[in-house]
Amino acid sequence: MEETIMKVNFYATLRPIVGQKTVELKLPPDTTAIQLVLMFVKDYPSMRKELLDANENFLPHMKFFINGREAVYLPDKFDTIIQPDDKVDIFPPVGGG
Repeated sequence: MEETIMKVNFYATLRPIVGQKTVELKLPPDTTAIQLVLMFVKDYPSMRKELLDANENFLPHMKFFINGREAVYLPDKFDTIIQPDDKVDIFPPVGGG
């Protein structure tokens, strides 16, 4: 099976760091959510401190959604396999007022 082009959407304060709303990544088959993040920060090193802790775990205050569902609430959490037609969105913490 060949790699998939995955579109990852960024919001709020993350957009200026990435320089655009949507980034396309080439993912090999059976890429997990955390592998997607690790691949992404290789291309955008300035995002590493925004998304990952020292142990390369996704920061708990950041929000990673797959098809509108937050990864931490999925059965496999960040070990969820990303499917070619999945929608991935990454948000910073959202403040209200």
